[in-house]
Formats: sequence, C-alpha cells, structure tokens
Amino acid sequence: MSDDTIRLVTIGRIVRRRWRLLAVLTVMGALVGYGTSLLFPPRYTTSASVLLPGAWEERELLTQTEIATSSVVVDRAAAALDWPGVGGTELRDRVSAEATDGNIIKISGTADTPRRAQQLSDQVAQQFVTFVARIAGDNADPEAAARPEELRQMVVKASRRITELADTAGTGQTVESVQTRTELAKLRTALQEAVNKLEQADPAAGRANMVLMGPATRPTGEAPPTRMQLVVAGALLFFLLAVVGHLTAARMSRRLRTEPEIAAALGTALLGTVDVPAERPAHRQQDRGPRARARRLLGLDVRWDLPAPRASGDEADRQVRYRRVCARLRDRLPVPQRLLVVVPDGDEAAHRAAAQLVAEAEGDPLLRVVKVPVSQPLVPDRDNESGALVVLSAGSWTAAELTGVAEACADARHEVVGVVLAGTVWGSPPRSGSRPRDGAAVALAAGDPATGGPA
Repeated sequence: MSDDTIRLVTIGRIVRRRWRLLAVLTVMGALVGYGTSLLFPPRYTTSASVLLPGAWEERELLTQTEIATSSVVVDRAAAALDWPGVGGTELRDRVSAEATDGNIIKISGTADTPRRAQQLSDQVAQQFVTFVARIAGDNADPEAAARPEELRQMVVKASRRITELADTAGTGQTVESVQTRTELAKLRTALQEAVNKLEQADPAAGRANMVLMGPATRPTGEAPPTRMQLVVAGALLFFLLAVVGHLTAARMSRRLRTEPEIAAALGTALLGTVDVPAERPAHRQQDRGPRARARRLLGLDVRWDLPAPRASGDEADRQVRYRRVCARLRDRLPVPQRLLVVVPDGDEAAHRAAAQLVAEAEGDPLLRVVKVPVSQPLVPDRDNESGALVVLSAGSWTAAELTGVAEACADARHEVVGVVLAGTVWGSPPRSGSRPRDGAAVALAAGDPATGGPA
C-alpha cells in the first residue's frame, strides 16, 4: 500500500474492519473534550452599540474602535464595576470593538455570567462615550469658538452698510437705482445663507454628541466553544487521528504484496497461486490472555489493509490450481522425491493451503509440512529431502523476514525450489467426500516418520 493512492474505499475498509477500535477512540475523544470543558468555565458574550453622528471616514472609525478598547476606557469601566479581584488588565482581554455599517461602534464584553457580560458591555460603552465627549471638550479652541461670533458681527455690519447704500441709491425711480438696490439685496441674502451653512457644518458640535443605543441584551447561551462543541470536537479529532494513524502505518508498512517481490526476497521462482476459502481465524492456546482478548474485542486480530477476499468458483476450480502447482513441482523434480514444505508460523491461510497441497500431491512428490517462526526461523536439518517449498500468503511478511526464512533453509542445507502464494477467497468449504488421499492424509495429520509430518 506504500505506493497506492488513498481512496475512499480504503477509508471505508478501515471503518468496516476497525469500527470497534474507532468507536472506542471516538468515545475517548468525547470524554477528553468533556474534561477540557470542565477546565474552562463557560463564557457569555453580549454587545452594546454606540452611534457616531455625522460623516466619518473608515480610518476615523478604526481610530474610535481603538479608543473604545484602550486601557483608559477599560480601566475606568473596571473602577466603575468594582468587581473583586478583577482589574483593567483582566477586562482588557474580555472587551472587543468593531465598526459596523451606519457609523456604529459595536462593543462586546465577555464574562462568566450573563449578568456580568451585560454590565461589562454597558459600562465600557458608557465610559467610551464619556471619554470621547471629554476629549472633544478639552480640545475646543477658545479663539476658534469666538471666530463664528466675530463673523456674525461682521455680517451684521455689512448688512447695515448694504442698507445704507441702498438708501443712497435712491427710491428706485430710475433703472440704475432699481438695479443697484436689487444687487445689494442679493448680496445681503447671500451673506446670511453663508452664515447659516457655517453654523450647520460645525464638525465639533456634531461629532462630540455620540449616542448610546440602549443597554446590551442579556445573553441566553454560552459563547463558543461550548461544552457540546468541545465534546464533538474531541470525538471528531480522535476519530480522524485514528484513521490517519492507520493510513500512515499502512504507508510505512514494508510487507511485500506482489509476486515478483516475494520471489526475489526468497531467491526462487513462483510456482503459482492457490485459493483458500476464507474462515474465521482460530484462537490458538497462546492467544488466550487478556491482551489477546482485548485485541479480539477491538478487532485488532484481523488485518485491515489486506484486500477483501475475492469471489471464487467451486471446489473443483480451486483443486485445478493445486494440481497445476504439483505438476510444476514434478517438472522441477524429474524423479519422485521428498520435499519440505515451509510455512511461516501464524499464516493460517498458508497452512491450510499447504495441507491441501499435500492432499493433491498424492505422494508425488512426498511433502512434509513444517511451521517456521519468522522472528527466529529454524528449519529442520536435511534428512532425505531434496529441497524446500515455501508456502505463504501475500501482504503478511517483509522482505527481511522472508530473507531470514530463505537463509534458514540454506543453513539446514535445503534448496528452495519454489514459492506458492495462498490467496483467501469466498467459497464453500471442502466437501465431506473430498478428503486427502492415501498416505498424504497420514503425512499431514498423523506425522508418520516415514513420510514426515508437522514439526
């Protein structure tokens, strides 16, 4: 699987074959999320809005949001609230402000109870409005404030002078006097309109009057992350970590799965592939401890990364494959001889395939099956056998383990004449009438010294 693309069918296989383990890990993740929620008390958040009248640019609104969360405003709010053990430093992390559409500053406060969250938001908003109004009052220039009054006085004087000029121009009996009086009247009107517009456009008067848009609403639910969110997040995180762990382990696996790789690791040729009906693995005596029971309970005793058994024909079709393997063995051994069938210990599919192979050989050649542990392979010394035949299933052993088996055969002076791969298929078990024939059955079951037996 190290070179395969991760597909949805792979993840589905993990979920299908390891669902018990995934369920246990998911529950553990939910418990971890619940425990995390106990370490962090619930938080409640609410907001108060402040309206800024007049025309404001975006950068000016950003400046106002910085002022709303400044240490001066928050410290004053902390002093007004007078909560035991809570100062401006602690409240500064619980207060935030943002500018929204319509020149509105939204001030949010977070506390451990809904009532305190409401009080915090209202108090910060109130201190913000008070502080901005104070800044506007302190920055007022007396000379600048007196200039509009001086302008009004000048306009009054100009109006009087215009009236005098109009009286001097005559009573309007001539065309020239009428035009002069009309122009003077227009000039007086223009001056008055200019003064009115100047009063209406006074920025200091408009911007200082910020409006607090009512008290903050009391929150009815916790601020995220809530306890339920932490529980769900913990369960999902552990589930994903379990799936990723399975995929990573499969990517890093060095077990050989292809026929050329297995034949090269053993240094021999592939004689064929045989089918073995899928069966539930039998629990051996050494697999009855607490760890073994836990592995069976969690489904760890079944390999998930092996492909599902493919469909197979009837028993006759499977026997054809065994007979072809026996025929290839006879071709490699011109005269009937004895062969040692080496099966890795723990490979149940290979052991059943070796048993069937002994039955189909019918003593030509005469086969003796031995199980060899791959951790410390030890093959019986050569007696009267003319070689060794390795039977194993693909995807179960690494190149180093198979090389160790081949070296153990060489140490015992057995030449590896070939390898047979056992593949698991769905099919009916062997019929009661189909039994190992003649001495082959005795060779496998009874361990006759003349013919050999499982070692």
